[in-house]
Amino acid sequence: MAEQTHVLFVEDDDVIREATQLALERDGFAVTAMPDGLSGLAAFRARRPDIALLDVMVPGLDGVSLCRRIRDESTVPVIMVSARADSIDVVLGLEAGADDYVTKPFDGAVLVARIRAVLRRFGHASGTDRGSENASAQDCGVLTFGELEIDTEGMEVRRSGQTVALTPTEMRLLLEFSSAPGTVLSRDKLLERVWDYGWGGDTRVVDVHVQRLRTKIGQDRIETVRGFGYKLKA
Repeated sequence: MAEQTHVLFVEDDDVIREATQLALERDGFAVTAMPDGLSGLAAFRARRPDIALLDVMVPGLDGVSLCRRIRDESTVPVIMVSARADSIDVVLGLEAGADDYVTKPFDGAVLVARIRAVLRRFGHASGTDRGSENASAQDCGVLTFGELEIDTEGMEVRRSGQTVALTPTEMRLLLEFSSAPGTVLSRDKLLERVWDYGWGGDTRVVDVHVQRLRTKIGQDRIETVRGFGYKLKA
């Protein structure tokens, strides 16, 4: 029997926490559910889950701060849960290192689909799924763009000889850009290819991750083409 995927779910609302835990367990996930940020951090360190699902507004240590603490220790995928799609908390969570977000109230099937999509792309970024749309980039070995080197076999990035630590989502985004340097990629196309969104999504996810990537590989390396999207400078 395949090992169950372990989800850490941090949510202070008892009804939502218990209902979501039951729904995820029915879909075959193992779930550790915690009511606050501090117990969530302790559970993360003790259990080392495969993915973390964090509500933004939890007591003790809020979800955004918890995301930062997790990101300091791990590249495990993180999905933020927010009560409002237009909340600044969404952007703050993404800037803290979250890979995606869902808004309340959420449909159980949509949540499961989002979790599976994140896990699929993390499997790819860690090198366990080489047969995807980025195969052409991976077959090239080491790609060089000025002071930036991308080892597509070892899944490592160096800038001026120094290793750059990227999350799997940031690596996947960079691989997408590097597979077509100089080509403008729209936000919708990046959502489809990097985030596995076949149904559209919030382009803020793309914008925040591009900004995070720029801070690591150089602000001028990825160019904004207003009205169209982004491109990697060749």
